[in-house]
Amino acid sequence: MDAFTGKSAPTAVGTASETGSPTPSGWRNEGDPERRRSLSEVNATIAVPAGVHWFRRLLAFLGPGYMVSVGYMDPGNWATDLAGGAQFGYTLLSVILLSNVMAILLQALAARLGIATDRDLAQACRDSFSKPVGIMLWLACEAAIIACDLAEVIGTAIALQLLFGIPLIGGALITALDAFLLLLLMNKGFRFLEAFVIALLIVIAVCFAVQIAAAAPPVAAILQGFLPSKEIVTRPEMLYIAIGIIGATVMPHNLYLHSSIVQTRAYERTTKGRREAIKWAVTDSTIALMLALFVNASILIVAAATFHQSGHTEVAEISDAHRLLSPLLGLGIASTLFAVALLASGLNSTVTATLAGQIVMEGFLDLRLPTWARRLVTRGIAIVPVVVVTWLYGERGTGQLLVLSQVILSMQLPFAVIPLVRFVSDRSKMGDLVISRGTAALAWLIAGVIVILNVKLLFDTAFG
Repeated sequence: MDAFTGKSAPTAVGTASETGSPTPSGWRNEGDPERRRSLSEVNATIAVPAGVHWFRRLLAFLGPGYMVSVGYMDPGNWATDLAGGAQFGYTLLSVILLSNVMAILLQALAARLGIATDRDLAQACRDSFSKPVGIMLWLACEAAIIACDLAEVIGTAIALQLLFGIPLIGGALITALDAFLLLLLMNKGFRFLEAFVIALLIVIAVCFAVQIAAAAPPVAAILQGFLPSKEIVTRPEMLYIAIGIIGATVMPHNLYLHSSIVQTRAYERTTKGRREAIKWAVTDSTIALMLALFVNASILIVAAATFHQSGHTEVAEISDAHRLLSPLLGLGIASTLFAVALLASGLNSTVTATLAGQIVMEGFLDLRLPTWARRLVTRGIAIVPVVVVTWLYGERGTGQLLVLSQVILSMQLPFAVIPLVRFVSDRSKMGDLVISRGTAALAWLIAGVIVILNVKLLFDTAFG
């Protein structure tokens, strides 16, 4: 049944044996006929044609990856990428590349978990851990979503100020109305929601392609920047920005989001059907995340070529970047394109953060709130610090708050990554769709790198 019909998918999930997939024994309530599907209103509502050319089947799966990629180029990325490019030139391109490779693998694992188990990551945690552990993980994820929402509020408010002259406090309050935008899109169907997101992603990519062409950065310096440098971990100020880039790129709430929305496809709930669905879902997310790599790298490259090379190394504020872009690039429309892309980024991020919040609350607590209520609550929590900081410290304070929000996101990563890797490498939970030992070793290595970097950042912050 297609999402455009407006009809909900069944709320209960059949047992593994009923669906024809391997029968895992590691889940607490496996086979419970009352267990709800993730995002039950759109679960398995998008048809997957059978017996057609492979490209048509791929098209049926295209969408979730692009919705996930939104989180990898949201306003929080702009602050960290701008600061990194202006201060350190092209050096931190290697961090963007590393974080993108990490993201591709982790999102592939999240998609695998959702398709193989009929659970999103939040549901999997609730079905595997004790209630106190589940509450702790839920609180950590809520903190990450609030930090992400904080970045969206700031970014959207700045874009509204740059384009229309609306004061930051007024722009922050206006962002509360985006709950109604999401309701409108959801009522038109999940495919319509995906199309809206992809259209805005195209706008962002085109805006930065024009700016890259105007900046004309040296190719050799860009290629050199993609090679790792030891000073990234030896210089605390560079490490702080690098951790912020990782936090802004590999977002914890995206893992919960992806594990849920891949289940919107009506693939066969058998081992063969799930295996094919995993293949197409991973292809979708990999292509989409390469677009995110282009956008993130473009922001840093434009900052390095425009600000670092001209001696404006102090530029870390989005408003400063907007003011200086056109004069330094010699392109009158550059600043406007920058602001338009920022607004598109903020609007897109609204969709994914809201869905992630719904998935997390329903998955961990089995608590269901209307979408508009959930959105207004999380947005209200994010608006308060923005209004307070703007009132007390002005635009400079919001810029620092934006970078800090990305570091907070990075701190929450282990609480999502470690359970995810544990689940997908456990045969009792995944059955025949468990990941290989080599993939598991790589995934644990990534989890270890994330933990080590966060511990070092905490140590430097406390004693440095």
